[in-house]
Amino acid sequence: MITVQRIRVRWGAAARGAPQANARRGLCRPVLLPPSLPAGDVVVHDVLADEANGYTRQDEVVGGGVGRAHDLGLWLSTETARLVVDRLPGRAAYPRQSGPGRLFTLLPGQVGRYRANFRFTVTSCACNPSWYYEDWLILVANDQVRRDEFISRRPDHDVDHRVHLYGG
Repeated sequence: MITVQRIRVRWGAAARGAPQANARRGLCRPVLLPPSLPAGDVVVHDVLADEANGYTRQDEVVGGGVGRAHDLGLWLSTETARLVVDRLPGRAAYPRQSGPGRLFTLLPGQVGRYRANFRFTVTSCACNPSWYYEDWLILVANDQVRRDEFISRRPDHDVDHRVHLYGG
């Protein structure tokens, strides 16, 4: 079984200042997995804390095949017992990524952590760009894990692609 947890914190352009940053500080961290997980080769726990609803966490848990990770911008493939985790090109306006990028390869029982942040456009028209921002934390385990494992354990692999989103 492959267990994935994605934590996203989302905010609008008006919430770029220091007081608003303080309100979301510490939200992009692992949380307990739900007590019951669905069956499947891949289980995804997707958590969103959105400024629009006061950063109240909303979560969804789905199970299925490796295709479940595509919705998170990940490509999962196996080489014998190893799990290869690549990042797919996304729809972020910044930073741009032109092609897939290898994040890490996990042996059985290992955990990888990927951190990134993005600026997205609400509209596709360049004449009226509306921005929103997301801070991501994705944890991937090449195994079934305890409910608190993502919180209590140091990852075996750590990739940090966070950038300065506001320019300057």
